[in-house]
Amino acid sequence: MRKTKKKYFYVIALVIVLYLGYSYYPVLNIITGYASKNMASGLFLANRDLTSFEHDDNGFFPVSLAGYTIDTTERSVTASIFGLMKRKAIYVEGRGAVLLNDSFEPNQNFLVPKRFARKGFLPYPYGNLPQKDTLFEEVNYEKLQRVVDRAFDPVGKKNKQTRSVLVIYKDFIIAEQYIEGFDRQTLINGWSMTKSITSTMYGVMRQKGLVNIKDKTGIEAWEGDERSEISINDLLHMNSGLAWDEKYFNISDVTRMLYLESDMGQVQIDKPQVGEPDHLWNYSSGTTNILAGKLMRQQFKDHQEYLDFWYRELLDRIGMHSAVVETDLSGNFIGSSYMWATTREWAKLGLLYLHNGNWNGEQVLDSSWVDYVRTPTQGSEGRYGAQFWLNEGGYYPGLPKEMFYCDGFQGQYVFIFPGLNLVVVRTGLASGDHFDVNEFLSEIISSIS
Repeated sequence: MRKTKKKYFYVIALVIVLYLGYSYYPVLNIITGYASKNMASGLFLANRDLTSFEHDDNGFFPVSLAGYTIDTTERSVTASIFGLMKRKAIYVEGRGAVLLNDSFEPNQNFLVPKRFARKGFLPYPYGNLPQKDTLFEEVNYEKLQRVVDRAFDPVGKKNKQTRSVLVIYKDFIIAEQYIEGFDRQTLINGWSMTKSITSTMYGVMRQKGLVNIKDKTGIEAWEGDERSEISINDLLHMNSGLAWDEKYFNISDVTRMLYLESDMGQVQIDKPQVGEPDHLWNYSSGTTNILAGKLMRQQFKDHQEYLDFWYRELLDRIGMHSAVVETDLSGNFIGSSYMWATTREWAKLGLLYLHNGNWNGEQVLDSSWVDYVRTPTQGSEGRYGAQFWLNEGGYYPGLPKEMFYCDGFQGQYVFIFPGLNLVVVRTGLASGDHFDVNEFLSEIISSIS
């Protein structure tokens, strides 16, 4: 009798496992893709500790179910869940971690961007020398330090999960703090803050006369249908009218794009139009990857020139020498989601916009571009511009409406306050109810009277 019951138990258990495997197999593909890609970037690009990265960055359910096989010689990470759905990411110097799929050729040659390092014989932010000791009478440093301290969790707590805070006033660092295990050399993935980099690249191209954002995209797949009327401006403002589902914790357009596709910009290109351009604002990482991939790529004579342009004309030009924009398997920049840089160098993007596109005397962007990215997109209720978030609609009450900012998954922020001559960077693993942005920034501003 006991053997019969045990037999039935195993049969039922097998049926359950088979059902779950069948039902959730596509989800496993995305989970292990995320796990392997993120871990490979953390280990081989950011040089993070394996245990720390697995416990913290990849420690949320269901990614926490993943197990890893790490090849330090190949610099690859393979993730699986209970041995199912193995996904592999390989690190390529200069291009970051590339998530592989069935289209990958083992002998594939990866072009890598050239870097254009500048000698920095000036204090930060324009060079690598220490800043001169400077005290501003209007800054209450003790109050400011208390505000910064409160941005971090007390020992033993994991609510805010702040990793770094940097406050720059009149080009001087007036507060800087990191959680244990992080410092000014630690690379942080900006996630969707990368969208603001992509927008800035279009500002650079416009400054050089390479693009007119009012032009139609000229995308071949859209010729002959209503999508041919979509302009570059529509894409920058995310109001192209194209269908897109941006949900991060289930199977959606964005998760399929990031963890299943070789050419990420193609996903949004293939979508139908569901609304009139310039009338339907819809936040879409796919839209950004059209901009960062094929649309930008066609402005250059070859792929190497496209890769080099980002670093020569923007990132290395403003001293973001730690920055790496990762690419997809097709070789295009993942402009929606994957740029890594130190906290200090993320701040340089904010400073470039604070100074109306001027970097230590060089006009990297026309000042009108700064106005352009701060102009609200129709339908966003004053919350969004051209790949930058805004406070024009008063989303953060009590903060200046002129504030605009870069915003990434899990609470990566670069806040820009033009009227206060202030840039604030916060990175971490929590946002929303866990980290009160309004209170944090209001208290920083109140410490500068």
